[in-house]
Amino acid sequence: MIMTPKIGIDLGTTNVLVYVPRRGIVINEPSVVAISKADKKVLAVGKEAKDMLGRTPDTIVALRPLKDGVIADYRVTEAMLRYFINKALGGIRLFRPEVMVSVPGGITSTERRAVIDATLAAGAKAAYIIKEPIVAAIGAEIPIGSASGNMIVNIGGGTSEIAVISLGGIVSSGSVRIGGNKFDAAIAEFIRRKYGLAIGERTAEEIKIEVGSAMYLETKLSIEIRGRDMITGLPRLISVTSDDVTDAIQHELEGLLQAVKDVLYKTPPELSADVIEKGMVLSGGTSSLRNIDVLLTESTGVPARVAEDPLLCVVKGTGIALENLDAYKRSILATR
Repeated sequence: MIMTPKIGIDLGTTNVLVYVPRRGIVINEPSVVAISKADKKVLAVGKEAKDMLGRTPDTIVALRPLKDGVIADYRVTEAMLRYFINKALGGIRLFRPEVMVSVPGGITSTERRAVIDATLAAGAKAAYIIKEPIVAAIGAEIPIGSASGNMIVNIGGGTSEIAVISLGGIVSSGSVRIGGNKFDAAIAEFIRRKYGLAIGERTAEEIKIEVGSAMYLETKLSIEIRGRDMITGLPRLISVTSDDVTDAIQHELEGLLQAVKDVLYKTPPELSADVIEKGMVLSGGTSSLRNIDVLLTESTGVPARVAEDPLLCVVKGTGIALENLDAYKRSILATR
């Protein structure tokens, strides 16, 4: 009996992670593709392509084919998937793999179809789609099959998925297009307004990671950054503090808090009681932002904790669901 290769993919707006059973996570690269404008050829994918963001000559364009967790550019997504599938499986292959892809909970059937079609076109024998909150919960080691309510808040680059899960299914959920990318854009905009300095998305992301906090810190952190002065057009060095970041992302954070409250509001009382007792679990790369758990706890009254390796929860869960396909058949929405 020859085994069909299996692959789990966390197709994120900012990162693509690939899980192969028995080998674990084999790829963790940015979801960026560099394309030559003339003949639309794919020049680089992943890390190499991200290094080109904001630095390419006119003949090359580096872009993110996913926006807000869904496919914005079909052809480029397909090329990117093909690249990652081939890279994950290595050299000579006799059999096409079965691929499971995690998608945002709020995705439409058209968007879901696009993911399935792109995955099949990229060389998969079968494509399964599973909702992100479910796999994030599996990856965070939440017992989703039990008859009690578990709440997961998966804050990614493009979207935040909030769900209360019981008996392996989603009872109440919400999906907002707020995530790390929106935070980065808000930081860049804030620095442009406050300091008259233009910075790129990579610098904004660096500021968020180094000094960002969801709440004001008692001891401020600061970082020196370079950018282009909006008036003189010359490079300038400034110091940015954690308070700047907290100010910059207030609006986005409020949107996230509101979405979490809405899901709690829609949750049946018995399950609400479970959630208050057990607390909510945060996953996704953006949940590594300082104090985001404290902010959620304070504004909802439900204790929040960040899962272990939050960035890897979704891909781990996708891998586990793939290895136990039959057990998770109910949670998998569309199969083909």
